Amino acid sequence: MRRDAKQFLTRLFQAAIDAARPALCVPPHLPAPPKGRTIVIGAGKAAASMAAAVEAHWPGPLKGLVVTRYGHGAPTTRIEVVEAAHPVPDEAGMRAATRILDLVKGLTADDLVICLVSGGGSALLAAPAPGLTLVDKQALNRALLRSGADITEMNCVRKHLSAIKGGRLARAIAPARLVTLIISDVPGDDPAVIASGPTVPDSTTLADARMVLAKYGIAVPPHVQSVLEDPASETPKAGEPCFAGTEVRVISRPQDALLAAADVARAAGVTPVLLGDAIEGESREVGRVMAGIARSCVAHSHPAPGPCVLLSGGETSVTVRGQGRGGRNAEFLLALAVALNGDPRVAALAGDTDGIDGSEDNAGAFVGPESLGRAAALGVHAKALLADNDGYTFFAALDDLVMTGPTLTNVNDFRAILVEPD
Repeated sequence: MRRDAKQFLTRLFQAAIDAARPALCVPPHLPAPPKGRTIVIGAGKAAASMAAAVEAHWPGPLKGLVVTRYGHGAPTTRIEVVEAAHPVPDEAGMRAATRILDLVKGLTADDLVICLVSGGGSALLAAPAPGLTLVDKQALNRALLRSGADITEMNCVRKHLSAIKGGRLARAIAPARLVTLIISDVPGDDPAVIASGPTVPDSTTLADARMVLAKYGIAVPPHVQSVLEDPASETPKAGEPCFAGTEVRVISRPQDALLAAADVARAAGVTPVLLGDAIEGESREVGRVMAGIARSCVAHSHPAPGPCVLLSGGETSVTVRGQGRGGRNAEFLLALAVALNGDPRVAALAGDTDGIDGSEDNAGAFVGPESLGRAAALGVHAKALLADNDGYTFFAALDDLVMTGPTLTNVNDFRAILVEPD
């Protein structure tokens, strides 16, 4: 290739992450201080860094508690940060959720609650509905994660088995004023989907949740099924009084990250082509489709001639059938590499902007024209590893994993495919 593709694509990824830093996007959206108390609560992979940004710019007294993923904490002095497990919840997350509900009890209309929400909050706010246990929630989460269900479907089920998600936190906060600041990590930026919408009305129903489980053949114990059939388990809907004093502000989106990367590409003389920030589907199928678009750029200069970079975001899914290691982005890239079969004009990088691809320690990976050949020389077979959902092993063997560590933000997956001219 004509340039150092790995270095160039890494610069684009870093620009995408930087555009979603809470220190940049939180301060402009802070509300005015109230007559009464200010309570800060929240959950998500960016919750701690969002809390630090609130502290740094808040003019008066405040207190609060936020919960984030292990390793994603940030230094704060007035807002307590609790770390818990993701994507399968644990006791720490359940205790934090209970404490958040206790913290917002007894508020008045003169008080203000600032709720900081980002991706991952659904697993981190683990407060089981009455009649359920943490073990029930853990088992269901694991089944959903392996099923191939998309994030909207997973959160539909989670909301209806929770004491805090799907608008129930807003019920607990009323009649205080509630301002929710959201860093979006979901296709479409729907506040009701991000972290399972703890402070917004829920348009999904118990029937929808049962349909998701049926669609993916997920069997649940009788006591869980009874909760899903009990009308009292329905989530709060639009028009309920608890939402009257609420405001929702989506302060950073996947599209913002793509636009930041596009600016860096343009400055380097590479044409950015934005394919969308809400792409969903099976990771390996998306990889094959993206390979076809890249080949079209090479053969027909469409949708753009090289040098160009195809940028996309969103959240794909993986139906786990093998025993390997690897997240959505590793699976996407391995399928892309197999489909491109060493095309000398194409390289790609994909990563999760939170710094963690699924449950592994990498953000994502890089693939270049030589990747398949290098792997074969090492006795590493791409197609076999793809069949075993083992993208991590493939890219680890090539030393092409992208390791950022926790970035303390999260606007979901970032994909960049560089196409050079002949």
